[in-house]
Amino acid sequence: MKRVLHVVKKEFLQLRRDKRMVGMLFVAPILQLLLLGYAATLDIKNIPMVVCDLDNTKQSRELTEHYVSSGYFKLVDYLDDINDIDYYFRSGKAGIAVIIPVHFGRDLLAGRNPQLAVIADGSDSNTGGIGLSYASVIALSYARNIVVQRAEKYGLIKSSNDLPQVIAQSRAWFNQDLKSVNFMVPAVLVMVLMIITTMLTSLAIVKEKEAGTIEQIVVTPLRDSEFILGKMIPFTIIGFIEMFLVLVVAVYFFQVPLRGSLPALLILSLLFIIVGLGLGIFVSSVSKTQQQATMTAQFIIIFPMMILSGFVFPIQNMPKGFQYITYLIPIRYALEIVRGIFLKGDSFSNLIPQTLALLAIGTVVLSLSIYTFRRSLR
Repeated sequence: MKRVLHVVKKEFLQLRRDKRMVGMLFVAPILQLLLLGYAATLDIKNIPMVVCDLDNTKQSRELTEHYVSSGYFKLVDYLDDINDIDYYFRSGKAGIAVIIPVHFGRDLLAGRNPQLAVIADGSDSNTGGIGLSYASVIALSYARNIVVQRAEKYGLIKSSNDLPQVIAQSRAWFNQDLKSVNFMVPAVLVMVLMIITTMLTSLAIVKEKEAGTIEQIVVTPLRDSEFILGKMIPFTIIGFIEMFLVLVVAVYFFQVPLRGSLPALLILSLLFIIVGLGLGIFVSSVSKTQQQATMTAQFIIIFPMMILSGFVFPIQNMPKGFQYITYLIPIRYALEIVRGIFLKGDSFSNLIPQTLALLAIGTVVLSLSIYTFRRSLR
């Protein structure tokens, strides 16, 4: 262990002398958390909307007011010509266009079914799809109010309570307000751990190759396992420091609830950190320069894993072939663990499948990484 501790001491000395590395370690993760927590929101509000009101009646103006007062739409402009919609979509000034036809108000009051056109900018499929759904619900709600008012006016009913209706009392468990920040911020913890452990481990070892010190280490009495362990310990400690920083910001700044066990989160995070360190060693064994290691880690490991892990895009929406591939992605299980502990209050017993999957992947990755690293030294 004395030889291992000497390697650990050397790593911390190198980190302290590298000012840029210190900034990347402790400033970059907090910036990532703040940017993703504020900017990467899935909540859709204030969709820019244009209205082409060809009817220009009290009913058409009331419908427009219903759209604006809902909070989901922001009125950009009134249009007189349908052809003007193309300009607003192409310039990005509007995402939704509502066309109110002639005789809309008359048909509505007469009890007929007036046609209403709602057009979405499909270049942003997420916002466009949600905007179409919101617009349809608001139009139906307004039409129902008109029917109720006319029925009350002619004495057909005494109040809206006399109409048959289905009341669905909806509730959301684990994230009552459906805040996307509660969904995204715990996931940032996983991404920070993956980036820190994979990137820094690969760069630290490749730096030894570029400086030529790796050959000096090989001829010392230091065993390969001791050298790798000495490299892994500092980044494991740094990973835990990063995790505590992100936890403090997530819980006390973003007010994300931590309903589960903190010891469970720490122990299972250690398992994920070992997987990240194994990937970093693998990258270092196949890379000869820091630039090559950075490109390999970012574009071959981290970026594809982020896309396929469920970090942003739901796994169940992916094609079947890609869904099977996600079972090999360690970030998938880490996300389920962290989100489960944060939002659901999951315990060890609830997370046994994810834990076993991470343990299996970690064993394979670390064994393969150590083997390829040893071969690269010969």
